[in-house]
Amino acid sequence: MGKALVLVGLGIVAIGLALMAGFPIGRLPGDFVVRRGSFTFYFPLVTSIVLSLVLTLLITFFRR
Repeated sequence: MGKALVLVGLGIVAIGLALMAGFPIGRLPGDFVVRRGSFTFYFPLVTSIVLSLVLTLLITFFRR
């Protein structure tokens, strides 16, 4: 349980630092936005892939 809490805390810190540095989280090239009148659909494809890779690497690193 302790390792999981540390991992979650480090993840929150990493996201906070990225936002403070101006990293465009959620607005990467390859994210799709469809606007039609008052309807907006947002699909963060590349953001999801990058987030998945980072989390996979972190989990793999902390399991060893």
